[in-house]
Amino acid sequence: MTDGPRTEQPSVTLGLLLDAAEGLFGTHGYASTSLDAVVAAAGMTKGAVYHHFRNKAELFREVFVRQQKRVAAELEQAAARAPDAEAALRNGARLFLKHCMDNSVQRITLLDAGAVLGWETARKIECEHTLRVFHSSMSAVMGSALDAETLTVRCHMLFAALREAGMLLARSADPEQVLATVTSESERLLAPFGGAEAA
Repeated sequence: MTDGPRTEQPSVTLGLLLDAAEGLFGTHGYASTSLDAVVAAAGMTKGAVYHHFRNKAELFREVFVRQQKRVAAELEQAAARAPDAEAALRNGARLFLKHCMDNSVQRITLLDAGAVLGWETARKIECEHTLRVFHSSMSAVMGSALDAETLTVRCHMLFAALREAGMLLARSADPEQVLATVTSESERLLAPFGGAEAA
């Protein structure tokens, strides 16, 4: 039996594929998820996947980008609600850590993205989304106190620390307890940047 013509709009088909792929990649990981499983979950055929993507890695990349966009949008919303730049930076760190409690974020962003896409590609995508939001928040806090290069270096170092904290959450047998600890420690890291008092 050959693939028949699809009646869905391309954007609808793509959305269904990405939903199915994110669910499976986020639950089982990249290596344990086949394209057959994705199309079965989406109720489609492989032809629909190959219409949009050359292979599973390209599909994963788009899932990762979509997840990054979603988290970045929530970080921006949290920053917009904050009373000042310092609170926006602290709130962003807390929210990022809470996202790291999500199994899908743990699997896709923290565990698989670097291995599947390569560190440079994964970090470039993060720079365009979540890391961009942190850079903007830190820039608002520091103003002209730091030159652009130093600001970028510090932002990358802070982001790396938050990601490592996320890895601790992903590997922990008691993530709720670890979340309290890493959130407290993130406040200590942020104190020199925004004048927040260390616990």
